[in-house]
Amino acid sequence: MLEGGNVRQIFELKGQGRSIREISRTLGISKNTVKKYLRCPGVPKAQPRPSRSSLLDPFKEHLRMRLAEGVLNCNVLLREMRTLGYRGGKTILKDYLKPFRPPRQPKATLRFETRPGECAQVDFGLFRYQTPEGHTRLIWAFVMVLSWSRALYVELIRRADVGSFIRCHVNAFRHFGGVPLRCLYDNAKVVVVGRDAGGRPVFNSRFLDFSLRVGSDITLCRPRRAQTKGRVERAIKYIRDNFWSTARFTDLDDLNRKALEWVASVADVRLHGTTRERPADRLAQERPLLGPLPATESLATFLREDRQVGRDGYVQWEQSWYGWSCEWAGRNVQVQPHPDLIELWAGNQRLIVHPRATRPGQRFRAPGQWAGLSLDDRPPVKEPLAVQIPSVQVQTRSLKVYEELQGVAGR
Repeated sequence: MLEGGNVRQIFELKGQGRSIREISRTLGISKNTVKKYLRCPGVPKAQPRPSRSSLLDPFKEHLRMRLAEGVLNCNVLLREMRTLGYRGGKTILKDYLKPFRPPRQPKATLRFETRPGECAQVDFGLFRYQTPEGHTRLIWAFVMVLSWSRALYVELIRRADVGSFIRCHVNAFRHFGGVPLRCLYDNAKVVVVGRDAGGRPVFNSRFLDFSLRVGSDITLCRPRRAQTKGRVERAIKYIRDNFWSTARFTDLDDLNRKALEWVASVADVRLHGTTRERPADRLAQERPLLGPLPATESLATFLREDRQVGRDGYVQWEQSWYGWSCEWAGRNVQVQPHPDLIELWAGNQRLIVHPRATRPGQRFRAPGQWAGLSLDDRPPVKEPLAVQIPSVQVQTRSLKVYEELQGVAGR
């Protein structure tokens, strides 16, 4: 159907003596269309299409009855109609019910704005990647976002335990240049181990001690209300779409180095969609209002990770093994990593210092690691069963017999 203005132009051009071909070329429509409108005494109107039968027709009376009873659930109605012989699909049923449904009201969300230095949002994201051998591996992304500046910190880790969680906090605070007044978390086990009878949170004692030491309060989202910490949720999606989708790395250190380069060159210098400013520029304003980070010595105990000494005296950490006395087998020690060294601790006692592994699978033995062990202390090894061979009587001959046989063969 042509619009009314185009129809008037057809008649005006015809009144000027233009031919059908000229009108068609001028208006960019076919000659047949021009002829149809010139032959029609009025403006043509679209004719209604004939209604087609629907698989729902035999069941519409049942649907109207159920709708009058307030039943609007499509799955419930579909199950009922199947028992009555309905053979159609769910889509046509949903289309039929749509005019009868009340309009859905979007849920209102209260938006919280914070002052500089007041709050950070923290969460984990889970990422998958393929090894060169084609195996699927999982890795965790620790993400912290300063709520006011939207400055971002991301660190990839293999274990989402409380030790790694605390270490990532220290690294993030150092990256930002200070500690926010409070941090917002969901109800993950590294923060909250449960709820008491009154519904109050029971905090992870080690993480609670750490938060008190650095001077940052713990704030929790309401259960099942992840949108409460929407800034970090969106940051994880942004990391997944913008960084992770193109990330190529050789090992974990290489991946984290590239992640921080991406934060500095892309994430923190983009024009943020909400603030319409660059996070790096706002961080420069927010940094003086962050609290100071305590000295490294006072945080040392929090940066250690619990590990158990194996029966052979080795402690596994980051895909390598570090030795200590096998007399400690089954007992817990703490691993404190440094860029080039690994320390093993037991409470306030440092047990040993090893060089840090440069590749997976390395083992570092401690002096006297197996002292006092004998071969009898090794795990028993099953010996192969002995096979009983029956005794055989072998005839003894003189060597002359063999010489005679050899002479016969030579003839």
